[in-house]
Amino acid sequence: MTREEWLKLLKSKIKKDNLIKHSLAVEASMEELARYFSEDEKLWSLAGLIHDLDYEETGGDPLKHGLETAKMIKGKVDERIIYAIKAHAGHSEPKSKMDIALYAVDALTGLIVSACLVHPTKNLTQLDKDFIMHRFKEKRFAQGADREQIKACEKLGISLEKFIEITLKGMQKIHHDLGL
Repeated sequence: MTREEWLKLLKSKIKKDNLIKHSLAVEASMEELARYFSEDEKLWSLAGLIHDLDYEETGGDPLKHGLETAKMIKGKVDERIIYAIKAHAGHSEPKSKMDIALYAVDALTGLIVSACLVHPTKNLTQLDKDFIMHRFKEKRFAQGADREQIKACEKLGISLEKFIEITLKGMQKIHHDLGL
């Protein structure tokens, strides 16, 4: 399937605009991270795009989320994507760079969007790593963005600051699609 076909499938499964934007943010971030690590950009970005394909169907139920997506895409994608999607939802241990990146970036994109919404400009292109780091350290800010999950990026051999920088760069490239 082409990226456009995957996006069409995503939009048929996910009706909430914010969840589609989240998937686009994770896709762009995964592509940027793959580029940084000299990995397969198409593979990583597709994992990001479809990682929450079943979210509305499962109601985010941690016992089902990710597993329904795995069933839907079995035989249509590389098995590494299926493993990464299951790992991001807590059904297996993130092992590969792609698994760990998806797990960590899933939470970080939410933190970045929240930071953007409190930034004076409310413009993603005006955000920088330092502003996000400041918000990261505020325990009461964006409490749904699991800081430990984000810090899993250190297993990739990069600092939290560098991970934020790369993720932000990916999201900034599609800021119009994100409405930020």
